[in-house]
Amino acid sequence: MLQSCSIERAVDHVLDHLPAHIHLGMPLGLGKPNTFVNALYRRIRELPERQLTIYTALSLGRPTPGEGLQARFLEPFLERVFGDYPELDYLADLRRDRLPPNIRVEQFFMQPGSLLDSVPAQQDYVSSNYSHAARDINAKGLNLIAQLVAADPQRPGCLSLSCNPDVTLDLLPLVAKRRTAGETILVVGQVHADLPYMPGDSELDIAAFDLLIDEPERSTLFSTPNMPVGLQDHFIGLHASTLVRDGGTLQIGIGSMGDALTAALLARQGDNHSYTRLLGELNMSNWQVMIDREGGTAPFAQGLYGCSEMFVNGLLALADAGIVRRKVYADLDRQRLADMGMLDETQDVGGVVVHGGFFLGPRSFYARLRELPAERLAQFNMSAISFINELYGNEELKRLQRKDARFINSTFCVTLLGAAAADQLEDGRVLSGVGGQYNFVAQAHALEDARSVLILRSWRESGGEVSSNIVWSYGHCTIPRHLRDIVVTEYGIADLRGQTDATVIERLLNISDSRFQPGLIEQAQRAGKLPRDFALDPRFTDNTPERLKAVAEGYPELFSEYPLGSDFEPQERDLLRALNWLKSKLKLTEILELGKATLDAPEPEAYPEHLRRMGLDNPDGLREELLQRLLLAGLHNTTGHA
Repeated sequence: MLQSCSIERAVDHVLDHLPAHIHLGMPLGLGKPNTFVNALYRRIRELPERQLTIYTALSLGRPTPGEGLQARFLEPFLERVFGDYPELDYLADLRRDRLPPNIRVEQFFMQPGSLLDSVPAQQDYVSSNYSHAARDINAKGLNLIAQLVAADPQRPGCLSLSCNPDVTLDLLPLVAKRRTAGETILVVGQVHADLPYMPGDSELDIAAFDLLIDEPERSTLFSTPNMPVGLQDHFIGLHASTLVRDGGTLQIGIGSMGDALTAALLARQGDNHSYTRLLGELNMSNWQVMIDREGGTAPFAQGLYGCSEMFVNGLLALADAGIVRRKVYADLDRQRLADMGMLDETQDVGGVVVHGGFFLGPRSFYARLRELPAERLAQFNMSAISFINELYGNEELKRLQRKDARFINSTFCVTLLGAAAADQLEDGRVLSGVGGQYNFVAQAHALEDARSVLILRSWRESGGEVSSNIVWSYGHCTIPRHLRDIVVTEYGIADLRGQTDATVIERLLNISDSRFQPGLIEQAQRAGKLPRDFALDPRFTDNTPERLKAVAEGYPELFSEYPLGSDFEPQERDLLRALNWLKSKLKLTEILELGKATLDAPEPEAYPEHLRRMGLDNPDGLREELLQRLLLAGLHNTTGHA
């Protein structure tokens, strides 16, 4: 029977009714009830006779400010954006390698790059497909589920799993089965006042919860500010946008490359003249046959359906622009009629334009969801990850809904033989997790007319060193080469499906940066995978950032730095650009080596407001004077107006 109680009383109840070892499962990302989890964590930390194992993913913590210029920039911004967001105590202890001996945290996905050096996080990482998470967590002896939920006064007796029905909806049937067998498993909900109430599959009867915390939660929701989209990402998004077929299905991920794809699709719809002119200047003839067969460049007459484990800000922007508008239906008969164009949608209710498993995004994204009218909000159905990431289970319906699917995901490394790494470094340290990437790649091969598109920056720069992200070999893969399909970089498109190794290598060379092509060719020839007389087609030997920059200068309207809006103030955008430039060129932690970057810096009078924002308008001492000069050098090299 549902009990309404305070956080501390909920902790008391959990300790009184569960065995000595508590196995706590929580959704990934935004859906964690941080204040309840912290209270339970602190209590068990002081009870050495008890044990707590936490099963979750994507434990969110505000970025660490760091030192020097980075700290001066981030500290005011983090305070403004994250406010009183309650940090997770266990995450802080993970970062410091200070977890209590009676507490463990097992995650199947980590906040990208945040726990690379955490020994317990790396040792207790579970490599698992997102779609297998509920199965694996349940098998560990789960006996407590805790989740942030949303309430709506207009829907009494119901609660919404809102941002995170993903794993919870898959766990609840497993929990019911174990309860029938006599096991005690508790489900705890905590309402957050600002969490959007999502109807549909994520809506549950309040009786699904054993405990409902009655202390109102009004702290700042964790958000992911839109980061700047550079030219490299914009060209990646532009190429990928040509592979999206009108009337089809779209899945995209989070990050600046996903934002770039959104921007390109918005341009394809709203400024098709400039969009097609830009493509013409890039000479897409190299891939025109594929584009005609698989995608298109015309505006969307039929619209798209979004089916994405993560309901990202970009999908909502595409829906607001009328691009994501193709409805799908929950029963076969209506879906068949819709696919045949025989369903009168003006007389129909209940169609869905986006299925998502979880959402996370900027503050404006949450606000937009909260303000949508009920009938519009109902078109965005947050559902179980098993529904979205897999075909099995109601497969006939899913196949009808997911026609012409384009599953577009990012990766950081692709080998010349077509394998991709997106979650783990060669040395075994986990950056993030497999998540659903493998699920969608496998779906692309299982669905008729579907394609997997891996988007990739062909090169990267760090500490002044430039290296290729297309390599001969890599010591780990997320996507094995036998599932290779389409790879897109800023230089073009490589269709790898069903191709010989030599053809795969050549097509990836065609979209690699020309600075690295000779070395890659030599490695492939040395391995006997390319003929000794192989020569790259001259059309692809000018793959340079300079060429792309020259093309982009004629289309400023298509290369917005923040195409989906920004939480940064105008001066902060300048500063972020300058800091990123410094980071790419120099090692900010080694101050003495940075002197050479200050030689051509302008005088402080050129950027008085920027210096004031960073607290460097009146430098105190040699160190602050050097930081000021470094910042001025960065601004001088990135703003273009000093």
